[in-house]
Amino acid sequence: MEGASTASILAGLKSRWREDSAYLTRPLEVLRGVKRSDLRSDLIAGLTVAVVLLPQAIAYASIAELPPQVGLYTAMIGAVVGGLWGSSRHLHTGPTNASSLLVLATLVTVAQPGTPEFLVAAGYLAVLVGIIKLIMGLARLGVLVNFVADSVVVGFTAGAGILITVNQLKHLLRIPLPASPEVITTLKLLWENRTHLHLPSLYLGLGTIVLVVLLRRFVPRLPSALLGMVAASAVTAFMGLDALGVQVLGAIPRGLPPFKGLPLLSPDLLWELTAGALAVAAIGLVEAISSARNLAARSGQHLNSNQEFVGQGLASIATGFFSGYTTSGSFARSAINLEAGARTPMAGVFSGLFILVAMLLLAPLAVYLPRTALAGVLLVTAFGMVDRREMGKILRSSRGDSWVMISTLLGTVLLPLEFAVLAGVLVSFARYLIKSSTPTVVSVIPDPTFTHFEEPGGRSECPQLGIIRIEGSLYFGAVHHVEETIRRNQQQNPRQKFLLLRLNMVDHCDVSGIHMLAAVTSSYRRRGGDVYLDSVRPMVMEMLHLYGFDEVLGQANILNDKDTVSHLFHKVLHPGFCIYECPERVFAECQALPKDLRETPLAPETEIVEHEVDEITPSALKLVLEDPDDSILLIDVREPSEYRKWHISGAVNMPLRDLVEDVPLVTTDQSLVFVSRIGRRSALGAAIMQDFGMPNVFNLKGGMLAWQAAGYPQAVE
Repeated sequence: MEGASTASILAGLKSRWREDSAYLTRPLEVLRGVKRSDLRSDLIAGLTVAVVLLPQAIAYASIAELPPQVGLYTAMIGAVVGGLWGSSRHLHTGPTNASSLLVLATLVTVAQPGTPEFLVAAGYLAVLVGIIKLIMGLARLGVLVNFVADSVVVGFTAGAGILITVNQLKHLLRIPLPASPEVITTLKLLWENRTHLHLPSLYLGLGTIVLVVLLRRFVPRLPSALLGMVAASAVTAFMGLDALGVQVLGAIPRGLPPFKGLPLLSPDLLWELTAGALAVAAIGLVEAISSARNLAARSGQHLNSNQEFVGQGLASIATGFFSGYTTSGSFARSAINLEAGARTPMAGVFSGLFILVAMLLLAPLAVYLPRTALAGVLLVTAFGMVDRREMGKILRSSRGDSWVMISTLLGTVLLPLEFAVLAGVLVSFARYLIKSSTPTVVSVIPDPTFTHFEEPGGRSECPQLGIIRIEGSLYFGAVHHVEETIRRNQQQNPRQKFLLLRLNMVDHCDVSGIHMLAAVTSSYRRRGGDVYLDSVRPMVMEMLHLYGFDEVLGQANILNDKDTVSHLFHKVLHPGFCIYECPERVFAECQALPKDLRETPLAPETEIVEHEVDEITPSALKLVLEDPDDSILLIDVREPSEYRKWHISGAVNMPLRDLVEDVPLVTTDQSLVFVSRIGRRSALGAAIMQDFGMPNVFNLKGGMLAWQAAGYPQAVE
C-alpha cells in the first residue's frame, strides 16, 4: 500500500514536471507550428503593429518619466518574449499606458525621475512584477483573473486617463514641475506656476492634438500618432523652435538593448516596491488576459491563461534585465495585429524586430521630437481611456458594478495608485464572495401555460408542495443563506409538507451543501413530509452519491424534469386535499379535477383536518373480510376515477362530497370501514358518521397505499 502511494506521488510529480516544462518550452511549439505560407501575413502584421508601437513606446515611457530608449527596449524585448512564450496568437506584449502610470506611481516613492537610481528601480520593478506573474502561471492561478470585475478595469482605466491628462499638462504647457502622481498637488502647482506658461510649446502641442484627432476622424487607417510626431518634429526643425525654448527629446542611442546587471536588491527597496509590484502585476494580467480572451473569441483560438501568465512574466523579467521596464498586453495593438492578418505569434516577434530596425535607422531623427508633441499624443490617448459608453452601460445596468467602478475611479485619482488598484481588486473579490454566498433561492410555480417554472408574482402556490429553485453553488459559503431561506419559506407555508428543490442551476455542491440538504430533509420528514430533488446535474449527483446522500434521501426522491410534477401529483400529494381544499389548481394535472367540485367547494366546517377515529390495520381488515360471520361495509370515499383504477373488492364507492351532502342515506347497523388513498379523506368520512351517531365506525390505517404495500389483492374496473 505504501509502495503504491509512493508510486502515485512520483507519477504526479512527473506529470507536473512535464506540464511545467511545456510552459517554459513554448517557443519550440510556436516555431514548429509556423508554416512558410504564414510568414508573409505575419511580416505584414508585424510591420503594421510596429508603425503604431514606435510612437507608443516613446510616449508611454514618457508617462513613466523614463527615457525614450527605455520604452523602445521594452517594446522590442516584450514583443519577442511575449510572443514566443504566450498562449495567444494575436496578443501583443509591450509597454501600455495604464501600466506605465502605475510604474511611475511606484518608482517616485523610491527614487527621483531622471536619476540612475530611478532607472535601476525600474528594472528591479519589472523583474519583480515578472516573477509574480511567472509564479502565478506555474502555480496555475490563471483563474484568479476571473475575480477582477470589468467594472474595476473600466474604473481604473478612466482614472488612469485622468491622471495621465493632469501629468501631461506640464509638458504641454512646458511648466517645469516635479513628477507626481497626485492630481490635486499637480493641479495646484500648475495654477501657482501658470505665469511660466510657454506659448510656443502650447501651440505646437495643440497643433499636434488637432492633427492626430483629424487623422483619426477622417483617415483612421493612417498611423495618426506617428504622423503627428513626425509633423511636429519637422515643424520644430524647420522653424528652429528648440532655440525658442521648445523642449526636445534629443538623440536616442542606437543599438541592441544593453544587458543591465542589476545590483543586489536591498530588503528595504524590495519592501518599498512590493505593493506597487502587486498592483502592476494585477492590472497587467487583467489587461493581458481580458485582451487575449476577446481576441480568442473573435479568432476561435483556445486560450491557456496559465501559459499567458508565464509569457507575460518572462517578458517583464527579460525587459527588466535588458534596460526596459514592465510590460503588459495591449488590446489596441493586439486588435490591429489580428485585423492586419497575423496568423501566428511570430507577428509579434517581427514587430519587435522592426522596432529594432527603426531604432537603428531613425534614432537620430528623435533629436527634433518635441516633448509637447508627445504630451499632445498622450492627451488624445488619455481621452480615449475614459470609455464613456461602457461607463454609461454599467451605470444603467448594475448598481453594484456602478459602485465598484466609481470607487475604483475615485481611488485611482485621489489615493496612492497601487493601493487604489489593490483596493479595487479586493472590492471586486469581496463582491464576488458576497454574491456567490447569497445565491438566488426563490419559490416558483408552473406558468399559466404549464411549459416552465416562474416566480409566483402574486399567484398562489400549491398548499401541499413547495417548489424552490436554487441558482448558484451549494458550497460552504452559501449554505447558510440557502437553508435560512428554505426554513423561512417553511415557516410561511406550514401546510406545505413536501418540498421540491429544482437544482438545474446548481453546478457545484460540497460537503457543507450535502449537510444542509440533509438538515432540510430531516426537518420536512419530522413533519410527516419529504424532500425531492429535481434536475440534478451530473457533477452534483456524483457528489451526492460519493457522500451517500442519494441513499439517505432515496433514489425515488431524485426526479427528472420531464415527469417530476406528474409523479408527485399522482404518487405523493393528497388528492382529497387537491379536490376539497385547494381552489388554486396550480399544476396541469389539477385541471382534470371535476369542475363542479371547483365551483362549489366544501363549507369551512367540513375542512379536512386530522380526526380521532378508531383505525383498523390492513391485516386486521383482511381477516375480517375473510370471516363470513363478520358483517362489514367498506366505503371508498375517493373520486370515481380513483376508485376505478384500484380498490378493495366489495368496497362501495361514495365520494366524500356525496357523503357530506347525503349523510342520512347511510343507515346501517353494519360496521363501517372507510377507505381512501392514504387515510386522510376516510378519516373525515368516519368522523362525519361518528358525529351523526353511527356506531362501529373505523378508518383503514394508511389507506389503499398501506393495503397495497401489504400485498393484498385489489380490484379494477
